[in-house]
Amino acid sequence: MMYSLECFALFLAIISFFFIHIWRIHRNLPIPNLPLLGMLPAILFNVSNIHEYATTALKHYGGTLKVRGPLFTNINFLITSDPMNLHHITSKNFVNYGKGSEFHQIFEILGDGIFNSDSHNWKYQRQLLQSLFKKNIFGNFVRKVIHKKLDDYLLPLLNEVSESRTFVDLQDIFQRFTFDIICSIVLAFDPNCLPNKLSQFPEVAVEKAFNKMEDAILYRHLAPRWLWKLQRWLRIGHERDSISCQQILEQFFRDRISVPGEEKSRFNNYIKDDDESNFDMIKSLVEEGGMEQVDYKFLRDTAMNLLAAGRDTISASLCWFLWLVSTHPNVETKILEEIREKFKTNEENWLISEVEDLDKLIYLHGAICEALRLYPPVPFEHKCAIKSDILPNGDPVDANTMVLYSIYSMGRMEEIWGNDCLEFKPERWISEKGMNIQVPSYKFMAFNAGPRSCLGKNISFIQLKIIAIALLWNFHFQVVEGHSVCPSVSVILHMKHGLHVRVTKRGN
Repeated sequence: MMYSLECFALFLAIISFFFIHIWRIHRNLPIPNLPLLGMLPAILFNVSNIHEYATTALKHYGGTLKVRGPLFTNINFLITSDPMNLHHITSKNFVNYGKGSEFHQIFEILGDGIFNSDSHNWKYQRQLLQSLFKKNIFGNFVRKVIHKKLDDYLLPLLNEVSESRTFVDLQDIFQRFTFDIICSIVLAFDPNCLPNKLSQFPEVAVEKAFNKMEDAILYRHLAPRWLWKLQRWLRIGHERDSISCQQILEQFFRDRISVPGEEKSRFNNYIKDDDESNFDMIKSLVEEGGMEQVDYKFLRDTAMNLLAAGRDTISASLCWFLWLVSTHPNVETKILEEIREKFKTNEENWLISEVEDLDKLIYLHGAICEALRLYPPVPFEHKCAIKSDILPNGDPVDANTMVLYSIYSMGRMEEIWGNDCLEFKPERWISEKGMNIQVPSYKFMAFNAGPRSCLGKNISFIQLKIIAIALLWNFHFQVVEGHSVCPSVSVILHMKHGLHVRVTKRGN
């Protein structure tokens, strides 16, 4: 017995010495690659600050890094922030980089929607949505929905906050606000998540389900595939929450979308009229796609993808934009001066209705682009190589390898944006002639690049500008003293602790 204990102690001493020796060799590397364990321990140790950690590592390794996990796990991918690599992946060799089966499994909640599809299915959906987005009725309807939600809910609520001299979490407010808007646009249904009074904040199960699904999706990126699939089978951990959220979302769509097999004629009263007051986006897809019968799964998956995109990306963008503007008084002053110079604004006429009017706000556009550069709502994307390939920087990519690109890190690369890349400078987006500078999409990846560039880019800018004008013209926002603002660990770049602000009504 004593001999066995001595042997075991000797074995532990040898193993400990071995790992200490390896640690000393690798301790100055941003992500040490340990025997057996790979890079996973370092990643898990820094997961609470993963975006900055990835940025530091990418800078150290010249913009591209191969990440290795422990043996017998599926953690084996390449991460890059090199613009030429991104141009190659998203454009020049686009056909070789798809979503892949692993992406589809991780984001199973999106079904066969456009974000989760490849090949013919993706092309069909893109053409369908692109055709719909180009219609004047769609743009007019979107602006009408935003104006109404601002007038009836968000502005009265913020006015009450100002009068009560309390503080609010703008992140919670924006998530509710944008969820109401996107549901109204896509499903012709307002879930009324955002009240117009402080005392009436409701708990909306479907809105909360979106938040929990984001946590589960991030966990699937970090955990070995076999582990989260086992948890799903056992209904434990994050996967238990995922199953519950999927059931809530499924019931929500069942209540809002007509059942399979329903005749197209049932939708005619929604789509035959050009008046945007009768517009219903999800039902318009039936006519746009020439469907003789309603395919519930197609409409459900499309709606799910549109809701996920329209809610989280806009709310996150608004939070980071207003935080940056509120902490840079000179930028706020210039935006207000531009609004005052370009438009005749008063209490009854602060809304800008025409897209052409919004295009006059050069500095505001630059400020929004600068916020998106530093804090992209989707901090990372990933693709899967179909065949083996060589990236422009010389790194080989094996077939079926996941390629992840950090959009967050790209905004912090001196090679792309200069030595002042960490500064919030809307001026970097304005030419000497006073026009907005067009930066190649493979450098400014907030809306992706190549054939998969975001279809909603223009409508997103319209939403952000209308809301920004309304809020900044009517109110001044000040972050509560001592409140910590930092990115959350999520597939969407939310603020970890929300955005607590005090609101003061302007005397324009």
